[in-house]
Amino acid sequence: MMNRPHILVREARRRVRVGLLSLALAACFAQIVPAQDGKPAFPWPEGKRAAVSLTFDDGRTSQADVGAPLFDRLGAKVTFYVNPAAVERRLEGWKKAAAAGHEIGNHSLNHPCSGNFPFARQKALEEYTLEKMRHEITEGALRIKQLLGVDPKSFAYPCGQTFVGRGRDLKSYVPIVAELHQSGRLWMSEGPVDPAFADMAQLTGMETDGKEFDDMKAILENAKKTGMWVVFAGHDIGETGRQTTRVGTLEKLVPYLNEPANEFWLAPVGDVASYVLEHR
Repeated sequence: MMNRPHILVREARRRVRVGLLSLALAACFAQIVPAQDGKPAFPWPEGKRAAVSLTFDDGRTSQADVGAPLFDRLGAKVTFYVNPAAVERRLEGWKKAAAAGHEIGNHSLNHPCSGNFPFARQKALEEYTLEKMRHEITEGALRIKQLLGVDPKSFAYPCGQTFVGRGRDLKSYVPIVAELHQSGRLWMSEGPVDPAFADMAQLTGMETDGKEFDDMKAILENAKKTGMWVVFAGHDIGETGRQTTRVGTLEKLVPYLNEPANEFWLAPVGDVASYVLEHR
């Protein structure tokens, strides 16, 4: 049987090892969480504590007619992910939006989604190949450039879906988006983007449709604690309706984000993505 002095020495050595390990873990953890003074780990510009991008999908008529003028009045630049056919329906309005500095992103040529959506049965992702999806993306970008004179560097996945095919033959088209665009945005995500870690081809997109300002404020305040990038995602812009981000909510949200004391950086996806890629 081991005598007591040896047991005490062994226990003391064990405690030293545990203590050193705890100190090492604490030092590592300090690099990835906010410091005690509240400064975030990621170096956002001008001392900002979080980034925010407002994005809207499909190039819907209300975005050109109501949204772009609203954001111009409020002093915000946002990202519109458009389909070419939708742009053609409000071409002059979209030209004004692009000229005003709003980012025009690519949302594919024909907006293919799962055939489980009746509207997409004739353009179902289950029936697509990677080659056909590549054509959707490249032709969408080409038509946007022809219509508006801009090269889209941001992409949003139609319906937030990233696959083609089905079952054992299913494939991800995320690598194609990563090859052709600086970023790709998802839909109906549960959290913000971690700028130090995120896959730029799979940025999370948090819904704004039907949300109240207080709902969004809670997300933003939590994101500010850890220096995150909140990418909000909506569709129509108006007073009421399905898949509609409310004007009243935006009229509260944008001034809140633009208030210097709140320490948010509000910018289009392309601007924030470029900054993140340069600084992380």
